[in-house]
Amino acid sequence: MTEQAEPSSHPFDFQVPQGPLNNIKHVIAVMSGKGGVGKSSVTGLLAASFARAGYKVGILDADITGPSIPKMFGLRERAAASEHGLLPVKSKVLGIPVMSINLLLEREEDPVIWRGPIIAGVVKQFWQDVVWGELDYLFVDLPPGTGDAPLTVMQSLPLDGLVVVSSPQELAVMVVKKAVNMAAMLRIPILGLVENMSYGVCPHCQEKFALFGPSRGQAVADALQIPLLASLPLDPALAALCDEGRIEEYELPETGLVESIKARIEEK
Repeated sequence: MTEQAEPSSHPFDFQVPQGPLNNIKHVIAVMSGKGGVGKSSVTGLLAASFARAGYKVGILDADITGPSIPKMFGLRERAAASEHGLLPVKSKVLGIPVMSINLLLEREEDPVIWRGPIIAGVVKQFWQDVVWGELDYLFVDLPPGTGDAPLTVMQSLPLDGLVVVSSPQELAVMVVKKAVNMAAMLRIPILGLVENMSYGVCPHCQEKFALFGPSRGQAVADALQIPLLASLPLDPALAALCDEGRIEEYELPETGLVESIKARIEEK
């Protein structure tokens, strides 16, 4: 009788290989438990910050039904195809290659009314069939929640880790724990927590104020035993730049975010 192999316990049992022309060194997914906490803007800011630090970065927009990355970067042209695969559209300021479903639609406001398996297939195609080339970091903007697309990314892509985005509201804190628990079940490393909209700054006196209640970032990070990477302000200037497609022009406050994430990856 042939001896049966033990079931594999590796978290990437369904991993999809990179495309033949790609050499992506690190893959970081950005996740939130719920919508409205600024996950996509954090993804864009992370990519821009790493690009300014001299790294080759790209953005894979895995939020198929609610993509916002192209709008933030002011990208309206459609992605082209070549004999080697889909060609990402490069951002105007830092030249960051971006792939999003909105770059394939005739009109950016067209809805994507697809079931989960089709969405999962598109996410895999964005990983394997897009000509990303040589990248130090690929940032993956996940849709909120714990549905098909986040599950596909966690099982199919060789993730170095997740950055979890939350905000001070109690509801956001509750659901971010669901996202962290999902990552733990799939044994994906959590690089840390970013608390977005942590505070506002008065434009007249520069005093900080807690618009959504007191910050819970450090307490949540401590409870989940993950690092608090940064507490970011609610900044009307950032909102305006995102609306105008100019997110690359915004520079994060000095938080050491790039260095913290890089150090966490090197620890793995």
